[in-house]
Amino acid sequence: MSGTIYHMCRAEEWRVARDAGLYGGSSQDQADGFIHFSTAAQVEDSAARHRAGQSGLLLLAVEAARLGDALRWEPSRGGQLFPHLYGPLPLTAVVAVHDLPLAANGRHLFPQLEE
Repeated sequence: MSGTIYHMCRAEEWRVARDAGLYGGSSQDQADGFIHFSTAAQVEDSAARHRAGQSGLLLLAVEAARLGDALRWEPSRGGQLFPHLYGPLPLTAVVAVHDLPLAANGRHLFPQLEE
């Protein structure tokens, strides 16, 4: 599976996580019981479906191998396998944090992503 996976969160959620030393996920993640991730090929569609028009977002790039057995690849939208983390995200697994600005059309502008 993918070496780098991606998670979108609000900037204030990330600030809290940095202070705490762990990221427990968004309120939606907590309600679902796992932290939602996407691959590079999936993340733009995920943003359009679940975060359209939301400003103040960050994109976390995470090294999947650092998550161990808590990371599971499970079928979701259209039968695609999506990475889900059952437990908090250790900050040491985050390899990059990118701003996710909005374009005039309300879609997010993504940086160059690694698979």
